[in-house]
Amino acid sequence: MDIQKFRTLLDESYNWPDYYEFKFIIKIEDKLLIIDKLPGYQITETLSKKGNYTSISARKLMKSTDEVLEVYELMSTIKGVISL
Repeated sequence: MDIQKFRTLLDESYNWPDYYEFKFIIKIEDKLLIIDKLPGYQITETLSKKGNYTSISARKLMKSTDEVLEVYELMSTIKGVISL
């Protein structure tokens, strides 16, 4: 999805400040690469059936669409991460 469309969708769907839940998938051995970048977030993990991957949900009160987009940009620098 293009950033501008996503920005518009966030602006239409949320009334900031509001809670936003991020979801990421990564190999289990690399999960701390994500978790360490999310201090203060409510984190939950779900392992894949084979235990090779983990799904990480991170919830936090966000102030704006820009703040949400900054987190996605930060996570895009981690090799192998899938953002949902």
